[in-house]
Amino acid sequence: MKLIINFKPFSFQLTRQLITSKGIIHNKVGLLLQIKDSDGNCGWGEVSPIEKNELKKSIESLDFIGRQTTKDSIENYLCELQGLGALTFGLGASLADLENLTIRKLDFEGFDITKSAYLLPTDIDPLESIFNYIDRLNEKNGSCTIKWKVSNQENNFKEEKILQKILDILPKNFKIRIDPNGGWSRQKAQEWSSELKNEPRLEWIEQPLPSKDIEGLFSLANQIPIALDESLVEFPYLRKIWKSWQIRRPALDGDPRLLLKEIEQEDSQTVISTAFETGIGRRWINHLAARQVKGKNPCAPGLAPGWCPKSPLFSNNPKLVWEAA
Repeated sequence: MKLIINFKPFSFQLTRQLITSKGIIHNKVGLLLQIKDSDGNCGWGEVSPIEKNELKKSIESLDFIGRQTTKDSIENYLCELQGLGALTFGLGASLADLENLTIRKLDFEGFDITKSAYLLPTDIDPLESIFNYIDRLNEKNGSCTIKWKVSNQENNFKEEKILQKILDILPKNFKIRIDPNGGWSRQKAQEWSSELKNEPRLEWIEQPLPSKDIEGLFSLANQIPIALDESLVEFPYLRKIWKSWQIRRPALDGDPRLLLKEIEQEDSQTVISTAFETGIGRRWINHLAARQVKGKNPCAPGLAPGWCPKSPLFSNNPKLVWEAA
């Protein structure tokens, strides 16, 4: 089948800065994909890596594929796109869209965003945010899971004091996830693990050590629940051997059709997380999250409600998103 690939850039600002140990995220840029078949059917995808260099390589790869191509050519090329997970996601999502229109293999499920883990703001006092969130939960039936991104400062005693205050105010039915984004040393990770090892409300510590410190991560996982994130992106083989929680950001991960199969395995401990997508990418994120919570190890996905602005760029209708870019 002959296909035509169109793409256009998009950009937007998060509603507030996200401060992590890796830096500050405020702007998101990327590409929207439209793949059209000879009957006029359109498949939609999104390419929005975190690293700007990866976006440049993705554009070069799209130029290499060419505007006119075939489904078989794209499928074959997907196997060669090493290190370009965002482009693989966009192309795989677009082809899946076309399959749905012609074969009806997949019905996209929606996901109730209030069931997502609550990502604490990083530019204001987290205690204030927790108090406000708990108050809101008294009025609405939302998630009782919060995620706290912490810094990589070795002697940040302020955060250690804040941890104790968080544990003092956090209700017994809540869960907390702590995410250093790979910014801790082994010593600091050990200190926090010792402090939290008997804390029943701790769901996991997410990527406490740098992505390359595989030995240290396995060692910590023997002491306390550890979830991997960045390590899974840099070393995909870990997805098969890491037996604890895996944070998967589909928009950076690769072909979403493959991730869907992984999620539906019986022993899956996959947790879907956002990379701040437009409405086109979010369709897949929501669908994968809906499938994840129906598995045998359900837990709140991390979709960061409220961090993206309200505009047609985040519509559930791909055509409106395309027009808004």
